Amino acid sequence: MNFVEELKWRGMIHDIMPGTEEQLEKEMTTAYVGIDPTADSLHIGHLVGVMMLRHFQAAGHRPIVLLGGATGMIGDPSMKSQERNLLDEETLRHNQKCLKEQLSRFLDFETTEENRALMVNNYDWMKDFTFLEFIRDVGKHITVNYMMAKDSVKKRLGSDSREGLSFTEFTYQLVQGYDFLHLYEEYDCKLQMGGSDQWGNITTGTELIRRKTGGEAFALTCPLITKADGGKFGKTESGNVWLDPERTSPYAFYQFWLNASDADAEKYIKIFTLIPRDEIEALIDEHNEAPHQRKLQKRLAETVTRLVHGEEALQIAIDASQILFGKNVTDILKKLDERTLLSVFEGVPTFSINRKELDPGIGIIDLVAEKTEVFPSKGEARRTIKGGGLALNKEKVTNEELIVKTTDLLNNKYLLVQKGKKNYFLIIAE
Repeated sequence: MNFVEELKWRGMIHDIMPGTEEQLEKEMTTAYVGIDPTADSLHIGHLVGVMMLRHFQAAGHRPIVLLGGATGMIGDPSMKSQERNLLDEETLRHNQKCLKEQLSRFLDFETTEENRALMVNNYDWMKDFTFLEFIRDVGKHITVNYMMAKDSVKKRLGSDSREGLSFTEFTYQLVQGYDFLHLYEEYDCKLQMGGSDQWGNITTGTELIRRKTGGEAFALTCPLITKADGGKFGKTESGNVWLDPERTSPYAFYQFWLNASDADAEKYIKIFTLIPRDEIEALIDEHNEAPHQRKLQKRLAETVTRLVHGEEALQIAIDASQILFGKNVTDILKKLDERTLLSVFEGVPTFSINRKELDPGIGIIDLVAEKTEVFPSKGEARRTIKGGGLALNKEKVTNEELIVKTTDLLNNKYLLVQKGKKNYFLIIAE
């Protein structure tokens, strides 16, 4: 597999330094991508860089994941972020362990082959580096003029910038450049990859390598992912879409990809899956013939969810997706774990009742019109039941004398009431 050609057709190359492709064709090459370890989980914004490394390893090259334990404490000026909090070493090591577990779904850290993936942390070589050593061994090789010419610095120093640029952030490109130099010397790493906003920092590294060692190194960046409507990729109303199932349930993760627009799905399926080119092109043609069937979105959601969470979690997510609009789904509803149940019905109105009241049983009319405010009156509740418009746990209520007991609780805690086709309510027995 030609790595550069593969990335080109997938729309994953923004800039590439001359000579990069020739270097990759010449020999097995080592490349790295940096990841900020300030959380104990990746989110889908990280996945572009991770997929680049996945393709890199598949092409026979050696990938390195560099955790920015040191750089993550500073803040990158190109990110326009506030300076970040200093992580203690215990938190840093915990995050490193969690991230490696997630990355193991994408990269092979265990193979005996020469291109086994590595994970390193720049905190390990920066923590004992004194300021005097740094300005002597690194700072003297890169001029201020060179650093000032970077777009990321210019933006922060321009007349439109309200925040200015701290010395800490200004030196970020030197620290990142030194990472590249260190990996070049320790692991013969000749390529750094990242988002297009990292081009300035990456090329500082290639320049530092050239000036300090006389060696040659390369840079490759991918476009920053945007949505067709101009919205920010990887964000929902509730925040980041995480790979950790405790932060973002597999159901919510699956729904994120399933709800992609046609234009976005066509772009995402190339970037975030390993599906071969001919299969993707055939799938796009098939989708264009019947867009309402959303075949592209379904395949995208299934493939990425399986890759991140595994087959079992994918099946739960697919089953859960049937609940809102499917028929005969009561059994599926009863099998859902609490986290998935709450994900499916996130944002629906909730009511609380005393669990002890369910021991002797509560009449359905009393439950929905007196103990809770699903209905404003008992009369309206009765009329809705007669019209076939009320369901409890996705089973139609046909008898207004129905008694609801603790045995009806989902996850031993919840009752799902549906009024009409689209109005859902969760009753929580506490």
